[in-house]
Amino acid sequence: MAGGNERSMKALKEVWKRAENSLCADCGKPDPDWASSTLGVFICLSCSGIHRNIPSISKVKSLKMDYWDDAQVQFLAKHGNAVTKAIYEAHIPIYYYQPTYSDCQVLREQWIRAKYERKDFTEPGKQLPYSDGVKEGILWKRGRDNGQFLPRKFLLSEREGCLKYFTKQDAKEPKINVKIDVINATFQPEKIGNPNGLQITYLKDNKTRNIFVYHESGKEVVDWFNAIRSVQFHYLKVAFPIASDNEIKNRLTRNFLKEGYMEKTGPKQREAFKKRWFTLDHRRLMYFKDPLDAFAKGEVFVGSRENGYSVQKGLPSGTQGNFSWHYGITIVTPDREYLFTCETESDQLEWIRAFTSVINQAMTPQEYAIEAYFKFKS
Repeated sequence: MAGGNERSMKALKEVWKRAENSLCADCGKPDPDWASSTLGVFICLSCSGIHRNIPSISKVKSLKMDYWDDAQVQFLAKHGNAVTKAIYEAHIPIYYYQPTYSDCQVLREQWIRAKYERKDFTEPGKQLPYSDGVKEGILWKRGRDNGQFLPRKFLLSEREGCLKYFTKQDAKEPKINVKIDVINATFQPEKIGNPNGLQITYLKDNKTRNIFVYHESGKEVVDWFNAIRSVQFHYLKVAFPIASDNEIKNRLTRNFLKEGYMEKTGPKQREAFKKRWFTLDHRRLMYFKDPLDAFAKGEVFVGSRENGYSVQKGLPSGTQGNFSWHYGITIVTPDREYLFTCETESDQLEWIRAFTSVINQAMTPQEYAIEAYFKFKS
């Protein structure tokens, strides 16, 4: 910290060391070393960059490199993360997704703007653009066959419990009509190639279907995301009346546990290994020829350890199929073994950690039903 007197520096460090200020007020990242002199919150470097884009609301300074005068230090001492959160996060809807530091830029930016700029959560019962049970608008959707993004009308309805999209704005019949309880949504800016890219997946005949969309406005695409969560929450409240709000919240949209390229061989384990894009969505391991394919080429159910599933590092001795990557993984199921290879050891270890986290969890009754379907299909 350059400049400033010793007393101010000591007082600043004391406020900074409070337990409430040990995590970023906006994303939860440990050890924030920036703060807003106008809001009184301690934030990380990444969130400070977002704050800089709303200078009328927040002025940020480094706690290590910038000078803080006595008045600014006293302001931080009077506020801090706990006091400020109590104001700006007083009435967050249970379904609203609160991003962490591992989430993408658009989610974190709109969370920060919703709190401090729009003050969406400071008063009870405020009407929000994703809370009235209906949302209609245009999203740019990737064509299943040609890969082009074209504007499509989407309609989300809590009353009907579904999401629809139409190929033409004046079309009377939707191209798809999907029940809200089989939908997942997760942001995929890198995969889609747009900072506001959203992947919507749903089950059709117990197979996963992908839709890739974006909107030019970060606020609009995040509103769509939270509108889906809102409709899902209220639908599940009716479907499971004795479940707690937190139990239902945990069943809303989810991020994929792991994605990336691996090589795989066929059931005879003598075929050449082929490079495929894999997505682990809890107990569904799906593989695609291309990351933006609408349908998976195949799916593997990953059950629990107590039901005979395990993951092993390496390939069985004597594996005959040709493979170019040498960091093997074997998934053992009650019926067969699935063999994969990774390009690097770090990829291998990350996949093993992801598989292990799933296998170590007990299966729910619904997952037993899914397992039975996979066995019947095979």
